[in-house]
Amino acid sequence: MSQPATAPLAKSGSQYRLLRERRFLPFFLTQFFGAFNDNVYKNALIIMIAFHATSLSTLSSGTLVNLCAGLFILPFFLFSATAGQLADKYDKARIIRYVKGFEIGIMAVGAIGFMQQDLVLLVGALFMMGVHSTMFGPVKYSILPQHLRLEELVGGNGLVEMGTFTAILIGTVLGGVLIAQQNSAVLVSIAVIAIACAGYLTSRGVPSAPPAAPDLKINWNPFTETWANLQFTRKIRTVFLSVLGISWFWFYGATLLAQFPNYCKDVLGGNEHVATVMLTTFSIGVGAGSLWCERLSGKKVEIGLVPFGSIGLTLFALDLFFASPSAAPAHQIGAAEFMAHAANWRILFDLLMIGLFGGFYIVPLYALIQTRAERSHQSRVIAGNNILNALFMVVSALMAIVLLHAGLSIPHIFLVTALLNAIVAIYIYSLVPEFLMRFLVWLLMHSIYRLDTSGTENIPEKGAAVLVCNHVSFVDALIITAACRRPVRFVMDHNIFRIPVLNFIFRTGKTIPIASAREDARLLEKAYDDIANALRDGDLVCMFPEGRITDTGEMYPFKSGITRIIERTPVPVVPLALRGLWGSFFSRRGGKAMSNAANLSPFKKISLVAGNGVAPAKVTPEAMQGLVLALRGDFK
Repeated sequence: MSQPATAPLAKSGSQYRLLRERRFLPFFLTQFFGAFNDNVYKNALIIMIAFHATSLSTLSSGTLVNLCAGLFILPFFLFSATAGQLADKYDKARIIRYVKGFEIGIMAVGAIGFMQQDLVLLVGALFMMGVHSTMFGPVKYSILPQHLRLEELVGGNGLVEMGTFTAILIGTVLGGVLIAQQNSAVLVSIAVIAIACAGYLTSRGVPSAPPAAPDLKINWNPFTETWANLQFTRKIRTVFLSVLGISWFWFYGATLLAQFPNYCKDVLGGNEHVATVMLTTFSIGVGAGSLWCERLSGKKVEIGLVPFGSIGLTLFALDLFFASPSAAPAHQIGAAEFMAHAANWRILFDLLMIGLFGGFYIVPLYALIQTRAERSHQSRVIAGNNILNALFMVVSALMAIVLLHAGLSIPHIFLVTALLNAIVAIYIYSLVPEFLMRFLVWLLMHSIYRLDTSGTENIPEKGAAVLVCNHVSFVDALIITAACRRPVRFVMDHNIFRIPVLNFIFRTGKTIPIASAREDARLLEKAYDDIANALRDGDLVCMFPEGRITDTGEMYPFKSGITRIIERTPVPVVPLALRGLWGSFFSRRGGKAMSNAANLSPFKKISLVAGNGVAPAKVTPEAMQGLVLALRGDFK
């Protein structure tokens, strides 16, 4: 996807440098204060309900807590379609400022509700905060691709998720501490209004983000527009299934988070401070996982982290069920006494890991939507995502209420959620094998090898091109896949294509099997036709012109196939060189590959180097071999 003209050239350094730049920092602070205020208000309200429900309503605390959770996210379902249209039609920075001004008014209503202990006003303000978050949601994720470059998106999304959950952490702590004080109503009221004002002030510094579709005619009917949004989101299969994956994450997270206060009180025997410790631990995990994504993904959209995240979400939710005590302590305990019991550290560790793997799961999915959705409809796609998120969270609240009324305990709700997560994950990954393929590639790159890249910016971000590379091992294609931001279609010897396990990866990546004319002339001609079609579609095609894996460590002469491909479909050719793979487990050094366990050394340093693209008129087998050899040098 092409980058906006307003995005500056990339600089070296980590994602944290974005926090020093005006194109990111004011927005980051604005969304931070919004999430902070949400959680100060929500946590104060939910803890007050959990521990003082009888003075507010005749309903049980469990029912009230889940109803509040449902009411907060109901506006996402009702108004997201309208919010997405507004974000595509108008300057996103201006929308942010209007939304933050609206927040000040909402918090004034909430403050009156706290002062008067009026449940109607309190719940009404909670609903309006949901409206506020609904309007902010499409802007939050669609503004990032306008101000950040492609290589900054994962880091930027990681910072946003980290900021959001840090805000949840601090807001959770502050809300829990303030509501436990003797003059809690006054303290909570002052805090939420002050934070709303701070959010408005930082929003004044957000740079302009011109509309993607200024001529868009607003459809004010939320129901027809919601349906239209969902239909459009379904057009790009991978994007739609990513949206479903995100929505499932919010179902999972909402189910667990809504139970924490009553889980703390009824199962663990803890007071308000223990509930705060639990939510804080979870938030630290999500923040750490979100930030770690940039390092684990190599600054590109690495969807291989998504299956990794879902595995952790299932395993640690299961362990949370098994770690939960069968009976609460005879008396209510505080944070210090809770932490003094070793068994409770296991519960906190489970919460930390659920948060950590949640970060691995969610950040790549948001980045994938931002990079693969059409720019002119990006806000509406994100609005469609928010609609489904809201629907899933409403169902989550209803499911929790039904299960509680059916007699299930809160730990059993954790168990049900963990098992459902495993089923949903298997279903989604069966529909989109690309996720599992990328996961296997990611595992290879983070266990057996340690990959460095150089010059990969020479690989075009869009449009057709042919990549040519030396052939050293059976996993060369996987290494190139790991290094490239774009999907790559490989031309591969049909015998390697059929290797078990690797065949799944190759088929998922739409690899083109090829044979010599002597082996299978029909397959050879079909391969050339498939290559031409792929290039006409604007794909990246990678081939190994040696036609075989080296058994000496030296390069064999490049064959003439590259000339035939370029004569039929003239496109640029980018030379690549793999370095450091000779002598590894998957190479033929010392005999048959994958037969000498001594060569299976973990974290072996390898590298991929890319040179400048070569114009079609200058492409010959000899010229390309010389370029690849120069890039490889003596480091085999």
